[in-house]
Amino acid sequence: MSVPLYQAKAEFFRMLGHPVRIRVLELLQDGPMPVRGLLAAIEVEPSSLSQQLAVLRRSGIVTSTREGSTVVYALAGGDVAELMKAARRILTELLTGQNELLAELRDGEVTTR
Repeated sequence: MSVPLYQAKAEFFRMLGHPVRIRVLELLQDGPMPVRGLLAAIEVEPSSLSQQLAVLRRSGIVTSTREGSTVVYALAGGDVAELMKAARRILTELLTGQNELLAELRDGEVTTR
């Protein structure tokens, strides 16, 4: 029995719901990267990065290839990069709105004194 689309989407977003996973996806937007590069950029314990990479790999959102003793990770498709860019745009809009609200609140403080 298949799950409803809304449930599948919720599970997808839940899979993205970890800061290390998001950071990995951001870094991979610039192209494939070896594990040692990811470790240097993210600064987490190797075991923690390994766990998060496994989640991303199982979900099919990243791929891994072995080049000698080095494992290199890459985004599985361009849509993932687009999703990260869309998230950035949405957050920018939300935070801009909050800054405008904060400015209005501060202006209100000045005029009520």
